[in-house]
Amino acid sequence: MNDGLTLPSLAVIGAGKMGETLISALLASGVVESTAITATAWHATRRRDLEQRLGITTGDDNTRAAAGADLILLAVKPQVAPLVLREIGPHLRPDQLLVSIVAGLETPGIEHHLAAEVPVVRAMPNTPSRVGAGMTAVCGGRYAEERHLELARQVFSRIGRSLVLDEKHFNAVTGLSASGPAFIYIVIEAMAEGGVKMGLPRRVATELAAQTCLGAGRMVVETGDHPALLKDEVTTPAGCTIDGILKLEEGGLRVTLIKAIVEAGRRAGGLVDGD
Repeated sequence: MNDGLTLPSLAVIGAGKMGETLISALLASGVVESTAITATAWHATRRRDLEQRLGITTGDDNTRAAAGADLILLAVKPQVAPLVLREIGPHLRPDQLLVSIVAGLETPGIEHHLAAEVPVVRAMPNTPSRVGAGMTAVCGGRYAEERHLELARQVFSRIGRSLVLDEKHFNAVTGLSASGPAFIYIVIEAMAEGGVKMGLPRRVATELAAQTCLGAGRMVVETGDHPALLKDEVTTPAGCTIDGILKLEEGGLRVTLIKAIVEAGRRAGGLVDGD
């Protein structure tokens, strides 16, 4: 992607899988130089691994890493986020941008720990970002301007699709697109089991099921058609697909998926420990 995005310096606080994914994507697209990236991680072995594979600077001093960066990505576990924010918050400046991918942590909760009027953007990516097929929603805090939101959206566009959304929807986003891949993996596994039941080798059945889900998703995104319309295109009168759909409805798949997303979204609001 070549949209003129350039990051002078980046600090990733808590460089786990998602942090590493974003670093790799930004490096691959030439958005930032490896020498301008600092990442922190708890374990020394993890830091050495990141240095060797990505050529970046690592350390265990969150405050030092954050203070020296233009863009700070907060990527720690929800349970330790308040502690880390108390550590780095007093040292951040209004000319920096803090982007948080901490699930369940709202922008007012982040801003509470900041001594200055630092622009904050909250983002919710998902694990398919690791293969460039992620979905990320971003929203802004009190001091975030349109340019901050656009910068964050462009950053996350390196790992898939991204959009700006009101923060009131973020628990729903977490339940749908962040938890959603786990639900789809179960669907893929079940579809593959159906293929195995019909005599297909497991490897073949899994590939067929996975590619079918991938293709169906692309059809929805790229055509812009409603899923119901696309479903009707497959469902010919008196054909085999309608018989399968009847079994899905009989088993309550639709209602079960709705309930799963609602429950995951409700749980998302309680992931961060209080002060």
